[in-house]
Amino acid sequence: MHYISTRGDAPVLRFEAAMLTGLARDGGLYLPETIPTMSHDDIAALQGLSYEEVAFRIMRPYLGDAFTDDEFRGIISRAYEGFGHAARAPLVQLDQGHFLLELFHGPTLAFKDFAMQLIGQLFEFSLKRSGQRVCIVGATSGDTGSAAIEAFRGLDAVDVFILYPHGRVSEVQRRQMTTPSESNVHALAMDGHFDDCQARVKDMFNDFQFRDAVGLAGVNSINWARVLAQVVYYFTSAVALGAPHRKVSFTVPTGNFGDIFAGYIAKRMGLPIDRLVVATNQNDILHRCISTSEYKPDGVIPSISPSMDIQVSSNFERALYYAYDQEASAVSQLMDELKAGGFSVSQGASQALRESFDSDRCSETETLATIAKLSETTGELLCPHSAVGVHVAEAHRDPSVPMITLATAHPAKFPAAVEEASGLHPPLPDRMSDLYERSERVTRVENDLSAIETLIKERTAT
Repeated sequence: MHYISTRGDAPVLRFEAAMLTGLARDGGLYLPETIPTMSHDDIAALQGLSYEEVAFRIMRPYLGDAFTDDEFRGIISRAYEGFGHAARAPLVQLDQGHFLLELFHGPTLAFKDFAMQLIGQLFEFSLKRSGQRVCIVGATSGDTGSAAIEAFRGLDAVDVFILYPHGRVSEVQRRQMTTPSESNVHALAMDGHFDDCQARVKDMFNDFQFRDAVGLAGVNSINWARVLAQVVYYFTSAVALGAPHRKVSFTVPTGNFGDIFAGYIAKRMGLPIDRLVVATNQNDILHRCISTSEYKPDGVIPSISPSMDIQVSSNFERALYYAYDQEASAVSQLMDELKAGGFSVSQGASQALRESFDSDRCSETETLATIAKLSETTGELLCPHSAVGVHVAEAHRDPSVPMITLATAHPAKFPAAVEEASGLHPPLPDRMSDLYERSERVTRVENDLSAIETLIKERTAT
């Protein structure tokens, strides 16, 4: 299995190298050269299996000879043993034909744990075997950072630096990043918004002298292994509702496009997905692009669903690569145009996107109303991001096809918004009940590439 860049001018790599590399050296994102497919019988055989066994069967074809079967089974087992629900990703029925996929039972109470716990185990195994040391740098709008710090804290061969937008994450999200005491993890509160943090991370990857000097690696959803891990729960949830014998649709609240792109990969693998619905908050650039073909960032508006406050969605580049029939030169041109202010998707590619994805947006008022309604009618408390998904799903449901909405995070990660909407204060799980009492350790940094690189070099040299 080989991996190629969406921009077509980077070395072709095997799985392990692509995972450790993260962003391709041409600025593109790695994708498998071919997508393995599963037959009707292969998918039917997943019925009744544990989450870990389904994960093994879905991901194994992408790994090549990077790990033996026994090694990979052990990696998967260690990745998910700390989850708080035996099913790992349980389904809860919200209404007739509408289900919520609870993806918040991991160590940091967010869907990012499914990918990050796995990638942490993959990195640890690989680095121990090679004797290599890496410096992981990531940007977060809230949940990726805490999941990464939780996955890599205390590991000998890894330093982790997470940039998050100062003052633009929830208190729980911030404290999950700033309270771990291990010396190899570093929370950096950067002036600006998430897109600024993400841009500085990409700048570091494109500074090859710095990249090579510190052994830079990435665990944002630019990393293919992150996307691959998220493909699994599309299969487990769809099979639980009758796939492959009937189709299932999914609605995904998304800002950076990674979670829903995993669904696109699942569909290409053979999972009978009817519709993939992109749900955005008021920062609706993905909905606008799919609807109008225009991708024009116009500034981030802070919201009660801050993990979706994004205007430059990195993983959308992967979707564009397939929409342009895998023409890397076309993708490179679009990304150059994005640096100049935005781009227009061609008619053919725009049609391909609309054939693959539906989209819609949800206002702040609608988000709060959805939290209140679901609390009253089902007893299910939704975080604001999950509420965005549920609202959009209700508008796009086909009564003849089950709809699964992906839940983003536990409501306790966003207590102020949930309490405002429902009148209920969502408590943290017992294992996290002292979070507000723990000491914080954080470094405030300016939106300045040179200053951030200097800080990272100083801390990795000690």
